[in-house]
Amino acid sequence: MSPPNLYLPLIDLSSTDRASVAQSIRQACMDHGFFYVINHGIDDFVVNSLFRESKKFFDLPLSEKMKLERSKDHRGYTAPYSETLDTSSKFKGDLKESFYVGPINDSLNQWPSKESLPAWRVTMESYYEKILNVGFRLISLIAIALNLDENFFTKIGALDSPMGFLRLLHYPGEIPESDKGKYGASAHSDYGMITLLVTDGMPGLQICREKDRSPQLWEDVDHVERALIINIGDIMERWTNCTFRSTLHRVVAVGQERYSAAFFLDPNYECVVECLETCCSETSPPRFPPIKSGDYLEERLRLTYSQ
Repeated sequence: MSPPNLYLPLIDLSSTDRASVAQSIRQACMDHGFFYVINHGIDDFVVNSLFRESKKFFDLPLSEKMKLERSKDHRGYTAPYSETLDTSSKFKGDLKESFYVGPINDSLNQWPSKESLPAWRVTMESYYEKILNVGFRLISLIAIALNLDENFFTKIGALDSPMGFLRLLHYPGEIPESDKGKYGASAHSDYGMITLLVTDGMPGLQICREKDRSPQLWEDVDHVERALIINIGDIMERWTNCTFRSTLHRVVAVGQERYSAAFFLDPNYECVVECLETCCSETSPPRFPPIKSGDYLEERLRLTYSQ
């Protein structure tokens, strides 16, 4: 029996009624932790170029891709089976392969050679700048949704050289019998503030809104043409004292290749994440102790790659 299809809220970033948009985002983050964004300003040419160059890289021989293997700074290539996002899974090794691009103004990124992929770096940098801008706009609206000043996250330093990572993802088509039961990406929640996802339209993404429910109910996320899929991460859930939910999600194998690109907008490494004043009270005290953003993210990544 197929999982039910989920109808996520649709947020229009071209709307001039910021208060109404913020209220819609608030409801979406409380109910689902996921929503679509349309009229975000990233045109089809940019997205098509992103996927074209991504496919060129993933089509390279494994030996060539491994020359850019992920560094300790989380830049570069991760091969299939190299991580297990669901640390409780009996299956070790997710099916996907990926490539991380960190902040484009530092020297830690790894890039394919211009000889093999001449347009690759400029394409990734162009998309990074545009998706980062959309992320900043969304964080401002999220601040309003939390009854804060729209520049709140800027004022506390969260967006001062934020840790923004673009992750290109490729999921295999046909899989061997030995991989039956494995996931493209096993069940997990994202670690940071928000994630902005663009896909090639192939199905496979599922979410589980009630992570503690048994058995878990998984729902398919439909593709909406020209929309980004946004989800709340664990750090935002901590900030909001679980007012906003960081929702479990996974990617199932569907027998067809699938490409996507996730942009993880995470706070400045030194930013302290502690319960927001608008999200706690005497009857709802803070659930989590303060923690430095970088410390939290590093521990989560360590657990992911130590499997």
